[in-house]
Amino acid sequence: MARLGAIDIGSNAIRLRIVDVDPPELGVSPRGPRFRPFREVFADRVAVRLGHDVFTRGRIESSMIAQACDALRSFRTKMDEVKVDRYRAVATSACREAENADVFVERAEREAGVFVEVIEGVEEARLVQIAVRERMNLEKKTALLIDIGGGSTEVTIMRDLEPVVARSLPMGTVRLLEAFLDGGDRLDAVREELLSEYIERIAGEALRELSATLDGGLDMVIATGGNIETLADLAPLHQAFPESRGIDMSAMRTLLRELAAQTLVERVARYSLRPDRADTIVPAAKILDFAARAVNVDRILAPGVGLKEGVLVDLAMQHFVPRDFSSEKASVGEACLRLGRRYHFDESHGRKVASFATKLFDDLIKVHGLEPRDRVLLFAAALLHDVGDFVRYEGHHKHSYYVIAHSDIMGLTPAEREVVANVARYHRKSPPSLDHENFRALAPRLRTKVKTMASILRVADAFDREHRQVVSKISANVEGNLLWLTVEGDGERALEEWTVRAKSGLLRDTLGLELRLVNGSGPAPPSSWRVREELR
Repeated sequence: MARLGAIDIGSNAIRLRIVDVDPPELGVSPRGPRFRPFREVFADRVAVRLGHDVFTRGRIESSMIAQACDALRSFRTKMDEVKVDRYRAVATSACREAENADVFVERAEREAGVFVEVIEGVEEARLVQIAVRERMNLEKKTALLIDIGGGSTEVTIMRDLEPVVARSLPMGTVRLLEAFLDGGDRLDAVREELLSEYIERIAGEALRELSATLDGGLDMVIATGGNIETLADLAPLHQAFPESRGIDMSAMRTLLRELAAQTLVERVARYSLRPDRADTIVPAAKILDFAARAVNVDRILAPGVGLKEGVLVDLAMQHFVPRDFSSEKASVGEACLRLGRRYHFDESHGRKVASFATKLFDDLIKVHGLEPRDRVLLFAAALLHDVGDFVRYEGHHKHSYYVIAHSDIMGLTPAEREVVANVARYHRKSPPSLDHENFRALAPRLRTKVKTMASILRVADAFDREHRQVVSKISANVEGNLLWLTVEGDGERALEEWTVRAKSGLLRDTLGLELRLVNGSGPAPPSSWRVREELR
């Protein structure tokens, strides 16, 4: 058994949930390890609106930072009291956008003893997906997931348990409240029109893009978030799935008209709402209404899970299940392919270079000193190294850096995405240098990783220089300071072999290896590597 804690630092409130988790049941479901229902130990919610002023002024108020640290200090005390084995504290949209978020993160660790991780929208969406997958059976189903938070809304299309595409939209309840709703008072016709136009502008194109991926139709729409649970109470769907309650959209639209016509005080009195729910429920309902109309559904499922439940499932997996790097590679690879296809990249070349790069990684594992997770990052960089061609071929390595660094790639943290972008940046031309701002900004440990992975990628890319795939297979063996590369393939490949030699300088400088090529297309090589001659 493990005792786990999740802290969700949202734009509207800070939440703690502590649960006891038993080891998972292995091999009983294609969904992977399944956990028995978590046993509640403690849960708390503190209404700290970190998003106040962030979405209009760009900073977290000092008074809000103080309140948040007080809440986290009490959470830390409770976690220590009940002896939590491990926890994760994640901060979302308000901290992502606040220019002084670093001040809050530093104070949270110093004053409350809580390490806060500011996560991106794509990671927020991933964690919500994990929670929904654990609660609901999505096998062989296509679902639209909508997570409505205080500062952002994450929308994801999932098909047969896997995310197809995800978007994080700068459109949340607190953001809309402060921009259009004047503290949550009655919604007059002018402000309602402004609110509707804003939601259309922010979400319309994204939902249309997501809808275009629905070749086989949509089986269900699933919504998460605190306001969703309240809407499911006030406009319940009487025929929902066994694992989930639901929202009747016709009833919700009637409810929305009533809520919009009331003051905050009237909503609190009539529906027994907390004040910090009574003001945000109107923008939440407007977002949900727009999404339902966009995909033409009349019911929304509300499984009662959210970000903190996703954090807990993720922690449980880390605690009980050895990391499956092959699964991580496949998941990240799919996200990279979706990004590459958006920019019309040469997919066959990317796949070929990625296969060469990972083969070199495996064959050089005793030399390069990289970690298993770095293999996933190298694979991603190799797939996307030429994605900058979409902008312009000249200097495309620099354009590749920009595209990768500024794109959401599900499964990569911001730091990992920066590593991938840098590795792709240095697949050609000048080597990594502290004169380059993108490389200088990396931590020293990450600079070493980038150099090593870029040196491998350069050689892998050279084997398919002309995108003709005349090299079918490579393998590597190290003997002393010599790297013997056995090359197999049909057709003339003198240019590729010349390019490999020309681009091996970074590998030589980084790993201290001199490269030698061996023709593997003929008879089997002798057992002793020393008697082989370099292929000329």
